[in-house]
Amino acid sequence: MDMKKGIAISPGIAVARAYRIDQALTGTTGEKIETSMVPAELARFDHACERAAQDLDRIIQRVAREVDQDSARIFHSHRLLIRDPALNAKVKSLIIHQHVNAVTGLRQTLQDYEKLFSKIEDDYLRERIADIRDVTHRLVAQLISAQKPENVIKEDESIIIVAQEILPSQAVMFNRFQVGGIVTESGGTTGHAAILARSMGIPAVSGIQDLLQDVKTGDLLVIDGREGLVVLNPGPEVESAYRKMQREYVNLRDALVENRDIEAITPDGEKIELLANANTVLDAAAATGVGAAGIGLFRTEFVYLSHSSVPNEEEQVAAYRNIIETAPHNRVIIRTLDLGGDKQVPYLGSHHEANPFMGWRSIRLTTQYPEFFQTQIRAILRAAVFGKVSILFPMVTTLEEVIRLSRLLENTKMDLRRQNIPFAENTPFGVMIEVPAAAICIDQLLDEVDFISIGSNDLIQYIMAADRDNPKVAHLCEPFHPSIYRILKHIIQECTSRQKPVTLCGEMSARPACLLALMGLGIRRFSMSPAFIPTAKEMVLATSLTEAKRSIEQILKMKSSQEIREHLKNRVRQLCPKVTTLDTL
Repeated sequence: MDMKKGIAISPGIAVARAYRIDQALTGTTGEKIETSMVPAELARFDHACERAAQDLDRIIQRVAREVDQDSARIFHSHRLLIRDPALNAKVKSLIIHQHVNAVTGLRQTLQDYEKLFSKIEDDYLRERIADIRDVTHRLVAQLISAQKPENVIKEDESIIIVAQEILPSQAVMFNRFQVGGIVTESGGTTGHAAILARSMGIPAVSGIQDLLQDVKTGDLLVIDGREGLVVLNPGPEVESAYRKMQREYVNLRDALVENRDIEAITPDGEKIELLANANTVLDAAAATGVGAAGIGLFRTEFVYLSHSSVPNEEEQVAAYRNIIETAPHNRVIIRTLDLGGDKQVPYLGSHHEANPFMGWRSIRLTTQYPEFFQTQIRAILRAAVFGKVSILFPMVTTLEEVIRLSRLLENTKMDLRRQNIPFAENTPFGVMIEVPAAAICIDQLLDEVDFISIGSNDLIQYIMAADRDNPKVAHLCEPFHPSIYRILKHIIQECTSRQKPVTLCGEMSARPACLLALMGLGIRRFSMSPAFIPTAKEMVLATSLTEAKRSIEQILKMKSSQEIREHLKNRVRQLCPKVTTLDTL
């Protein structure tokens, strides 16, 4: 038995066999084969292409059924690439003439394409290497999987995903009834793998060093997503103990869902709004299922990232209307595009930045692409007639940006009026506070907006000057540092004095310990992954505002993250013991 300590990113217990999804694109040592083995190796490569194509056919059908036809387009392009004559010929030529196996041939082909594409001046064409990399990865995984007769994983068996990181192409294949857990080498508590895992209610641990050296597909793993532990090949007694814990966790989580029809009201009578974050219609439906009061953050990037070209206005109207009509009480806050950083679309071009997360991203792109963003705003305003909709602009830094966005919104309304196109005239608009400069000068912004949303994930990352996906510094992004509560206090006090509604979005609101402190600061509206609303509601039902305010008064006097963490951990255990099992502390 080998026990490893990592970062607890999504609570829960999982006991299942490992399935490595990012195998073997690393490594450069070529594996030679005998001349007599070449025909069999060519046949093995063809067979891997056929299996990968069949997998993509299933993915295309699933995405088209669960999302829409347009969202499946990217996988259609991958399906065509698998049978691309040039790619196939290059791999087969290496097998025939250099006597390497198919895996080595694919690696060499990818390296050659990467060198070739790096010299192309056209941004769109240069970015197509990502599609080739994805397809190559898929073929290598098929070849390696076929090489492992000892792989005892059955098609309907629960698995634990093991990877360096989680790629979008891999995430689409996740099914909550098959993926029992996730373990990665990179990422922190507010990283993208963590957000994905929590949104699906999947236990996850990250930051496990040498993970891919020690774990192979088929190994039995135990994940403790609350303590951040991974146990490799546990003995019978350890396995039995964790399976018992797993059953207890699932039973408690399922029992809490029964509070869906109970209002989130504190013991002293204060109503708390629990909203849901959503990327797709499925998330909106899940929000209704757990009793959310609405969608507090709809991330529109998915509408764009799942299209191979720019979705037109009518496509966007249809997508937003679908979300609005599916959302609880038809209530949705729609965030405009938050592209850049790790989220790129080829039709906006691409350029290298030393620090893309602090670079040319999000609403900063509006200066170069005003018509692009205006089309999205038109679509949102038109769809807003089908419910209670607000528009949210992310990544705001200065007052000048807010004024420019306000003008863009008003100009868009004027165009719709001139064209006699129906739209929601009085759609509120707000900005997301993620940048410390905006947080400090929030008093200057409040006169221009109807509401504020606090993006805790990025705000914490920028306050701490630490990449939340870098395991070496991700611990700095934990939501317990004294500076975080001081800056949140400032934001909330300013919003309260101007009577402007404020919502806290992000993973911070999904943690019962943080929820206790945030309620004490005066926040009454939270948005989180649907999977965490039952737990948050249980915490609200057990916590008086008197207790919450007492806790925050003590926290604001504390000098270290450890002090704050221990204080909140103890208070949650006293106030609502059952939710401590469902939190990562």
